[in-house]
Order: sequence, then structure tokens, then C-alpha cells
Amino acid sequence: MDWTRSKTLALASNGCAHCRGLGLRDLLGGKQRPCVCVFRSIFRICYLRFQDCVTKEKHLSHVSFELHSGPNRRGTWGRKDEEFIADFSAIARRVLDDFEHRIFRYHFLLGADWRLCTRQLRMDRGTFFHAVYRIEKKMGQEFGEVEPFALYPVDEYFNALPRQRVIKASEPPPKKPSVIPIRPPIFHQLFGPVRKAA
Repeated sequence: MDWTRSKTLALASNGCAHCRGLGLRDLLGGKQRPCVCVFRSIFRICYLRFQDCVTKEKHLSHVSFELHSGPNRRGTWGRKDEEFIADFSAIARRVLDDFEHRIFRYHFLLGADWRLCTRQLRMDRGTFFHAVYRIEKKMGQEFGEVEPFALYPVDEYFNALPRQRVIKASEPPPKKPSVIPIRPPIFHQLFGPVRKAA
């Protein structure tokens, strides 16, 4: 994903001390990178959709037909809810290490609160919440940047439309020539024509 301020501004936390609510942080060399608060927000959006897909009654899940671009325009049938659940879980297994995956499994998948998780994993509260924030950052970044089909934005994942051509931004309007203001020759009116010294 090409991260721009228009994409990160709505996701950024207003109280973030790093990006001050703008969503992008400046790196060395003049490059900009999304702030951690943006990745955590992406994770929370995808996690809410994951919970919705898991808790939905199975008879409400439906099969959808998805067209693919190309010369023959073939399509595939699929269950988007189940595919989202599988992609969410597969990314967690791939991105997180063993310790972080145990916290993810207890806290996010099984729904244990921080007291039960800290007792089960034998850690203090601060270490637990730092690990949770790290998990949210890692997975949110992966949800937004995984190729070719990112989990975020969620509506594009569930309602993908085939594209026949690459969509490009429109060309900027041509620059107008700079306007030169018209000034009367005041110097010549007051002092006459300038004479060159011989």
C-alpha cells in the first residue's frame, strides 16, 4: 500500500505523541512512514470484522462469485467470511513469534482478560500490555501491506471488483505563465531618458 496522509489521517490517534494525530512520521532521508497508532487502528478494524465473521450464524454465510480480470474473465466461487478468518489466522501465525502468538491466542482468540493472561503466562501487567501493543502494530502493518490482496481496507477485501486496466491519477493541469505586472516607466517620466556616459 502506498501510504499517504489522506489514508493515515483518519486512522491516527488524536492523542498520539509521535505523529500528533497526523498519521505519518518523518524518517531519515526525508521519507515518511505510518505511525504505530495507524497500524494499531488497522488491526482493531480487522479484528472487529474477524469477530463478526466468527460469531455470525453459519447459515448467514453465503457463497459469492468473484470475477478476475484478464482476456477470458474467469471467476471463482468462494466464502468471503471463512476466507477472511483463515487469512487473519494465517497472518498471525506467520508474523508473530511463539511468545506473541500465545498471547494472541489467549487474549484475542479465546477472549481472556489481562488478569487471566498474566496469571496463565506468568508475567506482569506492563509486560503483557507492551506485548499486546507490539502484536497490534505487527499485525496491523501486515494487514495493510500484504500482497496481492490486503485485509485492509476491509470493504475492498469483501467487495473486490475486477479491473481491466491500471488506474492512474489524472495529470496535473498545465502551469500558466507567470504574470508580469505592468508598471509605468516612472523613472523616465520624472527624470527623462537615461543618458550613457561617454
